[in-house]
Amino acid sequence: MKILSRHIERDGSGNPEDLVRSTTVRRVTSESSTGSTESHRVRMQLTISVSKLDFEMDGGTGMSLSENPAAPLGSISAPDSASEASSTTSTPMGSMLLGEAGSYAPSTLSGASQGHPTLHISGRVAEENSNVRTGSFHTLDIEIQRKLTITKEVWDRQHLEVLEESGNVNNSAEIGAVILGAGKAIVCILTNNMTLVQQRIQVSLPRKRAGAGYGAATSGVNKLSERFNDQVYNAVVKLLGMPSMRVVLLASPGFWRDSMYDYLLAEATRRNDKILMGSEGRRKLLRVHCATTHVHSLVDVLKSPEVASQLQDTKFTRETQVLDKFLRTLSSDDLRAWYGERAIVLAAERGAIGTLLLSDAMLRNAHPLRRKQWVELCDQVKSLGGTVVILSSLHESGRQLNGLGGVAALLTYPLDLDLVEEEEAELANEQSNKQP
Repeated sequence: MKILSRHIERDGSGNPEDLVRSTTVRRVTSESSTGSTESHRVRMQLTISVSKLDFEMDGGTGMSLSENPAAPLGSISAPDSASEASSTTSTPMGSMLLGEAGSYAPSTLSGASQGHPTLHISGRVAEENSNVRTGSFHTLDIEIQRKLTITKEVWDRQHLEVLEESGNVNNSAEIGAVILGAGKAIVCILTNNMTLVQQRIQVSLPRKRAGAGYGAATSGVNKLSERFNDQVYNAVVKLLGMPSMRVVLLASPGFWRDSMYDYLLAEATRRNDKILMGSEGRRKLLRVHCATTHVHSLVDVLKSPEVASQLQDTKFTRETQVLDKFLRTLSSDDLRAWYGERAIVLAAERGAIGTLLLSDAMLRNAHPLRRKQWVELCDQVKSLGGTVVILSSLHESGRQLNGLGGVAALLTYPLDLDLVEEEEAELANEQSNKQP
């Protein structure tokens, strides 16, 4: 995803609705002076007030996201993973123009029929259009590479952080990869959400023929090889220069990774390039085998033991480690491991949370008030020196946490939940008795 522009108001002004503007196709019926009617499809820009969301992963598998009633945080209710709906509360608003990086454009405006992931946004038309009257219903089909503008009454802090992370892939990338072949290299970065091809290097290297002599022909081949190696070297240096880059994988089906590894280290010494010199450079370059020279071969590469050991501190691995620690603590010392909405709220009121584990489904609640309560809980834990870990529901660790109610915590000191609930009940009784 690419953020093309951003505008956030801080004075609390704005429209109390969530608005989305994008390109769409709608059938329009026109009437001539003679009374005859003609129907045709028109491509236009429409702005709608969001009332319902429906996501289709591959044109047949989807889930409907609609608004549910709000409930106070800590009450007994089922967690809701729905997306944002409209609100009537006056809070800071803003708009954001989003788009996908790249030049690919789908041939139609319905990606679901072609197997592309598609988000269907339904609602009433909010701004006047020459072909569509205000207030009529319409559904926008948002798919990959489609630009859209989102205007919200309130942008939750967690959502802004997710957008920032998704928009700045260079700052969040922890793994780089160069897939090598004969005069061919594909330079990729692997983020928490996707694999992005940064550069494709292609140099036509002549094949060696039996009986071929030396001289000018060999000199030409050497120049082409040098040009190819130099381009790969510059690409690797650029990858290593990214802020959070941990390792660059050199993957190939044959000996290309070994020869390129030797060239990179030798060239770094010749250029006195410190980013690749010494033990630090050797540690960040990892040679691995891949079956083909295509990007999809990285799936098997990431499963190999030597790569897994190097990536043990990446985001998804850290999430898994934190959840494993919670489950171990729950089995050995349940007074320091609580889960469930009500229990976590009680622990937060006593400042006992050291690490808060929260599913991102809780931050996608349909009602803004519920989302605000979860954001405030995260801020409360951070203000007391605690750590907040947001687990993705698309990852196995997030799905396990959802099975525990979507929220859990490791406490800084042991607390007996039964005793705490008894204290709360006694306090409630005292307050009720004091009332006239």
